[in-house]
Amino acid sequence: QVQLVESGGGLVQAGASLRLSCAASGGTFRTYHMGWFRQAPGKERQFVGSISPNNDSAYYANSVKGRFTISRDNAKNTVYLQMNSLKAEDTAVYYCAGGVRPAVYVYWGQGTQVTVSS
Repeated sequence: QVQLVESGGGLVQAGASLRLSCAASGGTFRTYHMGWFRQAPGKERQFVGSISPNNDSAYYANSVKGRFTISRDNAKNTVYLQMNSLKAEDTAVYYCAGGVRPAVYVYWGQGTQVTVSS
């Protein structure tokens, strides 16, 4: 059974940086397309970005492009979300997700809260 566990969330001021981590266990992490999503109170879940299994391509939502970077370390079964220049509108619960097919995410973490104060 695949488990994804996010960490690294917290409360920061606008303009600060945070790095989220998502550690995977119980599966073959190196074969998974990994994605990050977020959900703010009262809003639908939103795609943030994704990364290919071998780290050669990444995609981002327009709202985070140029500020957020996704990376992965297959030796550590971990995917990261580096968030810079954070804005109040980035406040949300952030989830990582994975799957063997692009953009088809069958495994989900429990989420980590990111709060950005303005």
